[in-house]
Amino acid sequence: MNPLGETPTPHDIAVVSEHLGRPARDIVGISARCVCGKPIVVVTKPRLGDGTPFPTLYYLTQLAATQAASRLEADGVMAKYQSDLADSDEARAAYALAHDSYIATRETIDQVEEVAGVSAGGMPDRVKCLHALMAHSLSVGQGVNPVGDWALADTPWSADLCHC
Repeated sequence: MNPLGETPTPHDIAVVSEHLGRPARDIVGISARCVCGKPIVVVTKPRLGDGTPFPTLYYLTQLAATQAASRLEADGVMAKYQSDLADSDEARAAYALAHDSYIATRETIDQVEEVAGVSAGGMPDRVKCLHALMAHSLSVGQGVNPVGDWALADTPWSADLCHC
């Protein structure tokens, strides 16, 4: 699995723009796709074209996937995941490694001083944004980001079914 994904096509950019409800910008890869082939997760430059630092490398764009992440957050599972991390040395260590891997992958695109050491989703110590954590797990595969994996397991949404 290539964590930077595939080079986006003009069709991919159009689909992502439709998902977002605005023009997609600074996308360098499609790192996860629906079974129908449409993008679920995009890889975004760490510095946007207007110069803004952007630490979120993996961005969840498919509407059904983003709604699934939002539902989990609304159900309060982030507090449970935070507690699960606190209770497990193994999960905490894996989450810290996921953070390091996330940053290392982003830095293969560009090193942006303003976001140095910053990943996404609250890593390495907090659970903050399930959208980012699910996007990370979808992009790099199961077993890298424990919290992203937990969120994917706890939602009825699946990348294995078309929700487009």
